[in-house]
Amino acid sequence: MPRESLTHAEIDVALEELCAYQHRRVMDHARRLNPRVTADDILNPIDIPELRASAEWNYEEGVLAGCRAAQAALRAILRK
Repeated sequence: MPRESLTHAEIDVALEELCAYQHRRVMDHARRLNPRVTADDILNPIDIPELRASAEWNYEEGVLAGCRAAQAALRAILRK
């Protein structure tokens, strides 16, 4: 018999895993563009010309930002 719903904790874990996966994709792509890029650097990508100029990297970073926004919104809803 299929489950009808997920627990709040299961949803939070799934989103955390999704965001972590996307963060790895962003970092991997950034390091292909510039091997010296750190996790802190991607918080200010305007300082890294290779990131600023890469449409692919900007897309992946946008997906990560969306994932984090969804995670924050869901956590806020679940706290109510």
